[in-house]
Amino acid sequence: MISKWNYLPFTSEQQSIADKLSTRFPGCSTISRLLALRGITSADEADRFLNPSMNDLHDPFLMQDMDKAVNRLNKALGRKEKIMVYGDYDVDGITSVALVYRYLQNYYSNVEYYIPTRYEEGYGVSTKSIDYAASLGVSLIIVLDCGIKAVDEIDYAKSKGIDFIICDHHVPDDRLPDAVAILNPKLDSNPYPFKHLSGCGVGFKFMQAFAQSNGLTNSYELDALLDLVAVSIAADIVPIIGENRILAYFGIKRLNSNPNMGLRSIIKICGMANKEITISDVIFKIGPRINASGRMQSGMEAVELLVTKDAADALRKGRNIDQYNRDRKELDKRITEEANAILEGRGEIASSRKPIVIYNKDWHKGIIGIVASRLTEIYFKPAVVLTLSNGLATGSSRSVHGFDIYKAIESTRDLLENFGGHTYAVGLSLKEENIPEFTQRFEQYVIDNIRPEQLSQLISIDCDLTFSQITPELIGYLRRLNPYGPANQKPIFSTKGVLDYGTSKLVGKNLEHIKLELVDSTSEAVLNGIAFNQAECFEHIKAHKPFEICYTIEENKRQGNNSIQLMVKGIRLTDDDDSDAE
Repeated sequence: MISKWNYLPFTSEQQSIADKLSTRFPGCSTISRLLALRGITSADEADRFLNPSMNDLHDPFLMQDMDKAVNRLNKALGRKEKIMVYGDYDVDGITSVALVYRYLQNYYSNVEYYIPTRYEEGYGVSTKSIDYAASLGVSLIIVLDCGIKAVDEIDYAKSKGIDFIICDHHVPDDRLPDAVAILNPKLDSNPYPFKHLSGCGVGFKFMQAFAQSNGLTNSYELDALLDLVAVSIAADIVPIIGENRILAYFGIKRLNSNPNMGLRSIIKICGMANKEITISDVIFKIGPRINASGRMQSGMEAVELLVTKDAADALRKGRNIDQYNRDRKELDKRITEEANAILEGRGEIASSRKPIVIYNKDWHKGIIGIVASRLTEIYFKPAVVLTLSNGLATGSSRSVHGFDIYKAIESTRDLLENFGGHTYAVGLSLKEENIPEFTQRFEQYVIDNIRPEQLSQLISIDCDLTFSQITPELIGYLRRLNPYGPANQKPIFSTKGVLDYGTSKLVGKNLEHIKLELVDSTSEAVLNGIAFNQAECFEHIKAHKPFEICYTIEENKRQGNNSIQLMVKGIRLTDDDDSDAE
């Protein structure tokens, strides 16, 4: 495996900050460096970072239009209007709808929820859903995790006598919908101090403001929904800093102590009961199962799971969703293999700067986003995967580290019927006949703007350590840096002059991994490690030659015994200094 090691730069200013922080953390200079790298500049900031508090959340009324949104919701309750809570069919949208619906149900019963179908209605607000809402007598729709571009649809809703409150976090266009209120921290005009909330996070702030306006001082009803916010933050890959860090921290605590019935059923089905659940577990186990409902059938089923209060019903629905996830995996594998075969046939793999654009009208619409992610991971290139849906080429795109694919897609907007998303993931639709020109222009934009270092695997290393510096104090501080995620990645360390203790061995079905037992000159401790898919280094290691490793430090908690293991991400062989082999 070839990758580049990038030692994160540490400026003289950061060193000065780390020196000041070292008086707060005597005996563990490493944590001072890690905090400085994360933008912490004072002991007070460090304390807030390491000890998250709900009291540090911003006043929700700092968000533009929050007063309008709360007033309209209060008016609807006072008039006993029928309200619809509407959201996207992905994890963020589903958790958003579940959160707002469950909270309002504590105080008001005339509420419906709705998730559009991926295949008939597509992303965002649909005219079909508006017609359905009108048939029910709905006069207020709270839309979550979408809606910021639904100009025509919301005009249509107004003609039906339906008001909209938009709670979104996607990048807006120049023209905004004519909604009663737009809660979106990414609006240029919005003074809200934190710009990176998930869609569910925006919904949480709305309910927080609603509670304040009505004197609902008992925080239990809101706190009980933080597990949903944590799931949305992890699954939507938003930066885990600022308010997201606080919400994720307490949401993960809730997942580990008293999750709602629906999440509890998924946790049980995943075999995670009585195990400590992390952000990583949400990303790879909980999130995909919730997503599978909207990908394979209907996101409504996932909302039903997350709002049920009956344990038997939750387990039954959880098993259904788990089966959707199994079916999704089969499709994912097949379509990814087909996409790889097409790319190999084109001979595009060798073209280093050329991105991937691939179209097959028969591919499953619910899987193409995952396939785009797979191709990006395999080839380290931006990828757009398209299929045919309702007469349009509909697709998903994913990006590599540091490259803004939203701007790349936006540069072709005159060819598109619709698009929306984030820096690293964008959904889009266009006419089939526009695919060749879209491909040419998108490829040229990427070639002109992507940097060479963005087209290969990059391991960003926080700092060097010796084995003697891996102390219980450091392990304790690393635990407190959780939850990890974008903008607060798990620290990666490097150690030079490492030697095999004599007991390292090859493991795995094809002996492709190395189970390591390592020492260095600074400590008598023997540290365990695992290096996946790096068997090519084994001969050097067993020859008792020194080498360098980069790794994360993991804690194993089994039967009450805690131990540490180094998750080795890369190996550099000392006698081949110019090699990037790992």
